Amino acid sequence: MTDPNVLVGPETADDAAVYRLSDDAALVLTVDFFTPIVDDPSDFGRIAAANSLSDVYAMGGRPVAMLSIVGFPRDRLPLALLAEILRGGAEKASEAGVPVVGGHSIDDAEPKAGYAVVGLVHPRRIWRNVGARPGDALVLTKPIGTGIISTAIKHARAPARAVEAAVEAMATLNRAAAEVAAGVTVHAVTDVTGFGLLGHLREMTLGSKVRARLHVGRIPLLPDVVALAEAGLVPGGTRRNLQAVAPAVRWGGAVPEVLRTVIGDAQTSGGLLIATPDGPGLLSALTRAGVLDAAAVGSIVAEDPAGIIEVEP
Repeated sequence: MTDPNVLVGPETADDAAVYRLSDDAALVLTVDFFTPIVDDPSDFGRIAAANSLSDVYAMGGRPVAMLSIVGFPRDRLPLALLAEILRGGAEKASEAGVPVVGGHSIDDAEPKAGYAVVGLVHPRRIWRNVGARPGDALVLTKPIGTGIISTAIKHARAPARAVEAAVEAMATLNRAAAEVAAGVTVHAVTDVTGFGLLGHLREMTLGSKVRARLHVGRIPLLPDVVALAEAGLVPGGTRRNLQAVAPAVRWGGAVPEVLRTVIGDAQTSGGLLIATPDGPGLLSALTRAGVLDAAAVGSIVAEDPAGIIEVEP
């Protein structure tokens, strides 16, 4: 990128792009869409909207407008299903206080839904997925396991409580977590999505040139995720994530194989992963704000150009 107003581009695989408009205003730009991961069309729409908005929150921005993106097999499925998808997305956008100002649809063999989102951020208050420092705590704001549960749903093997918990987690906005984090010092932030907790942490450690240590026993998990993973209900994206990060991960011998799989699980609309020097203060504030699944899952332990991740029980 040669335009000096591009403050965040693709260099560190960050969550969104940022383009400076003036000394005190910049645009946050992102787009995301995917195929159905749950059965209920309204839930699908809610999750798609929350997932798309999350990228703006992860940059420290305030979303201000959304455009819907839809692919739908109009000759094979009733348009009433599409109406439900869009209704669910509109309800979630309304909860976020962000208008859906338009969009585009195409006839497609498989349903797809998502949003392009525009946000605003001060150029000197941008959060990046790089900048973590030794001594930082790593705080995760949502539980892990949506990819495994979504795979179980496709095979009609997901327990009802797991489905309910996963839908609730994926449809929850990261707005409250971001607003709380804005009140403390943070050095790096990313949202945990398709590359999983390990993959997104790897982007953070490599870009920050630091070493991280995760404690799997502290990572919040959705109900039944371990049992479902043990039953082999693991998405292909999760397996690819584990292969991709393998050279950078140092596993403690006591970490069970199934938990190694779970923490690489490909997520949809996951939580924020925040590197902060004030872990206890952030956790207390998150609890007061109702972000009850937040947990300190690890720490940044040293400078390290290789960006190694140590995983302990």
